[in-house]
Order: sequence, then structure tokens, then C-alpha cells
Amino acid sequence: MKKLITLILMVTLIPAILAGCGSSSKTNSTSAAEEKKDTLEKAKEKGVLVVGSSNDAPFAYIDKDTKEFAGIDAEIIKEVAKRLGIQKVEMKEVKFENLLLELNNGNIDLVADGMYRKPEREKIALFTDIWYKQGEALVVPMDSTIKGIEDLKDKVVGAQKGVSFLELAQSLQKEGKIGRVDIFGSSADLLLATNTGKIDATLTDGVVAAYSIKKDPSLNLKMVSPYEAQASGKIAASARKEDKALVEAINKELAALKEEGFILEVLKKYGLNEDFYVPGKE
Repeated sequence: MKKLITLILMVTLIPAILAGCGSSSKTNSTSAAEEKKDTLEKAKEKGVLVVGSSNDAPFAYIDKDTKEFAGIDAEIIKEVAKRLGIQKVEMKEVKFENLLLELNNGNIDLVADGMYRKPEREKIALFTDIWYKQGEALVVPMDSTIKGIEDLKDKVVGAQKGVSFLELAQSLQKEGKIGRVDIFGSSADLLLATNTGKIDATLTDGVVAAYSIKKDPSLNLKMVSPYEAQASGKIAASARKEDKALVEAINKELAALKEEGFILEVLKKYGLNEDFYVPGKE
């Protein structure tokens, strides 16, 4: 009798066990399929592309008045996303020096924040074709007598952590052309320190400086002119190494935007001219 009851229980439980195994297999299969999808596919499905930026105008920032994602890089990537069928571009604020780290940790889909395409960065990220180019500016108080690098031997010069112009400033200091280099966390902090006399001058992003000085009348500053940039660079967006499909799609749309004149229009909107424009594929 006991053997009969045991046999009945086994016959009853086996289908349930098999069903459970089948469900687990199906779940694992679905999860694996989801993991195989690249960033472009996922962004299209979700309708959102998450872009990392340090929130520095005029590259990619949240406009205080409209609360919208704005700036040169922002307008370019939003137009590209729209053409790729991605409804929304969402900005996640990240310190500039941590942008590629956050990218490779999977916390953002793309970096678009006035970032130079450089060999050391290309080792850890996949860059798009060049969007535009720019260089550093020497910014001083309006009443300053500084007219160029040659006047900085005994001066305190500010530079921003994590950007190419800090390397330039430190290199000039080693050569004895700058008295001391003070490091700041943002372009805004740099300009404020220059404006209040905490430092004598700053070597900073020319695009940011021109835009900030024009936008904020409280900054009694000027860009030294004429001035020949020593650290000019070419700006692009960056993705994870495996996201080739995303980069190829962006490059295709970028080429069309250049051909249509869209990129140059955006540059002019933010006070830049043809000197900053890169017409072809690089």
C-alpha cells in the first residue's frame, strides 16, 4: 500500500517539477537574450538615451530656466537620437574626470560633454567621428596687463581638474613660464577665482569662457586677444568599446547633419564661428 501511495505521489509531482524546470529555462533564455541586445537596441526599445555630462555650459547642461537639456553637444545628440527613433535624451550629471568610468560601469549610455578624442581615452572608450574643434583661452580681469603666456612667469594661474588645459598649465609651469598652478573643480570656480582676484589668470576652455563671459555680466573678465591656442583639440562623443552599432549609427546621422549645415548652425547659435567647424569625417 505504501509503495502504491509513493508511486502515485511521484506521478503527480513529476509534471510539476518538469514545468518548474521549463519555466526557469525560459526565464534564463529571456534574460540572456536581453543581455545580448546592444545599447542602441535597448535605447530604441526604452525610447531613452542616457547621456553623461558634467553640466558645463555651453557643451551639455540643464538650462536653469527651461529645465531642458541644452548646449552644443546636447543639441547635436538630441537631433541624432530623434533621427534614430529614440524619443528622449536624458542627461545624468557626472564629474568630468569620472565620465568614462561611469560609462564603462554601465551607468550611462554615452558621453557628450566637449570631450577631446585623445589616444589615452581611445584605449578605454570608442569615440564617434569628430563633432567640432576648439582650444584653450587665457582669461584675465578686465584691468589686467597680462597679454600672453610670456607675462605669467610670476603669476598664479588656474586650471580645471580632469581637462587637457590642466596638463598644458602644468607643462608651462615646469618650463618656468608660469609661477604656480592652482587646480579647480569646475570652469565656474575658475572664472570666479579670477574675477575675485584669488588667481591672476586662468587657462580654460575657449568655448566655455566666451559663452560664460557673454552670459554673465557680473564677470569683469576678458579673453586675451590675440592669442594662439597651444592645446587645441577635436571633440566627439564616446561610447563603450562594444557599442560599435551605436557609434556607427551616430556617425551616419552626424555626416548628414554636417551636409545639411545643422552642425554649423548650432555652433553659431552658441557664439562660435567656422574656425570651430570640422566639415568632413575624422
